[in-house]
Amino acid sequence: MKVFWFIPTHGDSRYLGTGEGARQLSHDYLKQVAQAADSLGYEGVLIPTGRSCEDPWVVAASLLPVTQRLKFLVAVRPGLHQPSLAARMAATFDRLSGGRLLINLVTGGDRAELEGDGVFLDHAKRYEQSAEFIRIWREILTRSHDGESFDFDGEHLQVKGAKLLYPPLQQPHPPVWFGGSSEPAHELAAEQVDTYLTWGEPPAEVARKVADVKARAARRGRTVKFGIRLHVIVRETEEEAWADADRLISRLDDDTVIRAQAAFAKMDSEGQRRMAALHAGGAKRSRADLEISPNLWAGVGLVRGGAGTALVGDPKTVAARLQEYADLGLDTFILSGYPHLEEAYRFAELVFPLLPLSLREKLPGATPLGPFGEAVANVFVPRASQS
Repeated sequence: MKVFWFIPTHGDSRYLGTGEGARQLSHDYLKQVAQAADSLGYEGVLIPTGRSCEDPWVVAASLLPVTQRLKFLVAVRPGLHQPSLAARMAATFDRLSGGRLLINLVTGGDRAELEGDGVFLDHAKRYEQSAEFIRIWREILTRSHDGESFDFDGEHLQVKGAKLLYPPLQQPHPPVWFGGSSEPAHELAAEQVDTYLTWGEPPAEVARKVADVKARAARRGRTVKFGIRLHVIVRETEEEAWADADRLISRLDDDTVIRAQAAFAKMDSEGQRRMAALHAGGAKRSRADLEISPNLWAGVGLVRGGAGTALVGDPKTVAARLQEYADLGLDTFILSGYPHLEEAYRFAELVFPLLPLSLREKLPGATPLGPFGEAVANVFVPRASQS
């Protein structure tokens, strides 16, 4: 089990959908979140992409010098990036980071945003372009280890004599991650990517997606790894966790939810449609309605695009729910919580000790070299637990 955290380059807050409790987005704050994730033992961080975010490549590069082990899952955008340039960027970042780069292939689902960026392809054509893009990208990087060039003449993209003089550190290339819920997305994942990501749907739905991608990959003689993107609200008791879930959306008004859902409805993303269906396009507001599966809460998706569900509960319950997904074949969990700095600590402190031993062995403090916690009465260090 590998646990990632999230760099909130589109902003952070204690309450969704309002400026109350909002936190200034600055490089200092992003460094704090990244360094917390690095020191706490998270495997890596996802950096989001889109017009509502700071640029992921610039942010990732700026965080390299202030972290040591942390991996960065950074987006490439077909139609915005050219594959040869994206290959050079990836190789450079991978070498300078000591092999800490992961690639997130993002096709995009917001037509208005895509058109603003100069991309006017429909859903099907975008996936065709993405398939060509990532094939060119992979071939350039793979062939760079032998100094070979690559030609490609596709429907959307063409290169002639594409060559990379300085190969990446990871061979044959940094791993490619990708998420999408439509049939073209599953085909692309089966054919070309290393890890397929799903947003946090109920386990039965996730199981169906995993089975479908796995079967499509097997027909091509390939295997694919799987991961999931979730928010988390974990507290020492169930009551505290659900109270904080309610508090997170307590400042939302009807107009904000309606406007957000109207914007999401214009997207041609199948994943976004599935997220909206979990809360009936904003019609569900009570805890009873928003708990769509045991401890899986759809409240975040009332105003947040993309991943819109959170695991809510006490540490043992949340760890058990994560294990349910792991039992479906998922080995990577990309998590986040509001605010992201405090929740990175809270999740690590409360849930990491309950996760598989292979992860715990990597954590700072697993074999403490000095005092762990505040000394008691200036005389002795505290016990691990008072219970």
